Amino acid sequence: MDADRVVDLLYWRDVKNTGVVFGACLLLLLSLSVCSIISVLSYVALALLSVTVTFRIYKGILQAIQKSDEGHPFKQYLEQDVTLPEAVVHKYSDVALGRINSTIVELRRLFLVEDLVDSLKFAVLMWILTYVGAFFNGLTLLILGLVSAFTCPVVYEKHQTQIDHYIALVNNQIKDVVGKIQAKIPGAKKKAE
Repeated sequence: MDADRVVDLLYWRDVKNTGVVFGACLLLLLSLSVCSIISVLSYVALALLSVTVTFRIYKGILQAIQKSDEGHPFKQYLEQDVTLPEAVVHKYSDVALGRINSTIVELRRLFLVEDLVDSLKFAVLMWILTYVGAFFNGLTLLILGLVSAFTCPVVYEKHQTQIDHYIALVNNQIKDVVGKIQAKIPGAKKKAE
């Protein structure tokens, strides 16, 4: 169910909800690019607190004027259980542990050159990332990633046939180049597909 909601958000199925989520995330990331995370969290907490305190005082004044006894305006939220269930925490920590372990095993394989071609691909990727890091900081990449996550699926959905055609052409070119490189490197075996 949660994956369906994420897909609906990314494909803009409900424009209002997607706009709120996208706008809030983008505002948070842009705020973090200007202020420290402590300042941003403090400002968000102060804004939320000022709204809730103002609303509580407003409702209190209304109750005093109308001589009604409606009680605390946030009573239904105060009675809700907000604790994390232990089973859910264990489930997600087990998933995270599995991913961390598989990442460590893969990094060991790459750094200790179990497969020369894969290690060289990893080295090229790291070399490219040094140039990416020289142009962008991590927060800029997060902002670009967020904007891409909310725009690329919609663009792909509208122009799928053209995009698939060009991706197939690029993949064929990459396979040709990799095949030529593997043929020239001694000890590089072509993986069975």
